[in-house]
Amino acid sequence: MRPRSMTGFGRGEARDGDRIWTAEVRTVNHRFLDQRIVLPRSFVALEERVRKVVAAHLDRGRVEVCISLPGDAAGGPLLAVNSELAAQYHRCLRQLCDELELSSPVQLSDMLTLRDVITLQEQAPDLEREWNLIGEAVSAALAECDRMREQEGLRLKEELLGRLDTFAAIVDTIEEKIPLVLARRQQELRNRVEKLLDGMDIDPARLAQEAAIMADKSDVTEEVVRLRSHISQFRSFLERDEPVGRRLDFLLQEFLREVNTLASKISNDDIAHLGVEMKNEIEKLREQVQNIE
Repeated sequence: MRPRSMTGFGRGEARDGDRIWTAEVRTVNHRFLDQRIVLPRSFVALEERVRKVVAAHLDRGRVEVCISLPGDAAGGPLLAVNSELAAQYHRCLRQLCDELELSSPVQLSDMLTLRDVITLQEQAPDLEREWNLIGEAVSAALAECDRMREQEGLRLKEELLGRLDTFAAIVDTIEEKIPLVLARRQQELRNRVEKLLDGMDIDPARLAQEAAIMADKSDVTEEVVRLRSHISQFRSFLERDEPVGRRLDFLLQEFLREVNTLASKISNDDIAHLGVEMKNEIEKLREQVQNIE
């Protein structure tokens, strides 16, 4: 099952006789799908096709695809000799020698510098024929890269679930401590009021009302329930066979929002310490989520 990591490498080959196309795919994490395609110069017209094949396999990440064909098979430039033009140059040079009564014969080196005797010509490759091989090599490289990303994704999933268990345990601890914290705060309120009034009669109803108001302001039941819901949703995302990295990243922002609200409602050293631990776990979760597709 997913999630898949965005870090991977794959290599693929396609052969037709002596022609061997090789494709290598390297991927790292990125917010979007960012492709860099490297093809032999004569085949750059096929770049868009390669991009579509990559986009069909990968949802996001920085992807580098290097495609090569060794030797002269890549359709590189060729040198061509214009024999007819060279013969005309030779006749002209011999005519000059005769007219100027020069004894030295015409040498090949004299003709190599003459214009257009030797020219550089580009081969025109059969793009449709070569695309079948290129596409096969790229697909093989992507399949191998996918396997590596899936294996790494399983390790990430285990790491995330372990971190999530730690986070959930902290939430449970906070929920257990809340009644004791509220009772302690109510007693502190009573002690402060008694000290301020210094022996004066206290209206029990009024004191109970103030304690109820304080308890309501310190009630974090809603935050705890939402955190548990987020934890459950996080686990369900990890079981989906689809890209979930962006959803997990957004969900962790909601984790942090609830933790900040919870910490602001309860001014208690123990709870504050647990809040710091939760934020630390959220940051560790986020570091791992950044590499999930």
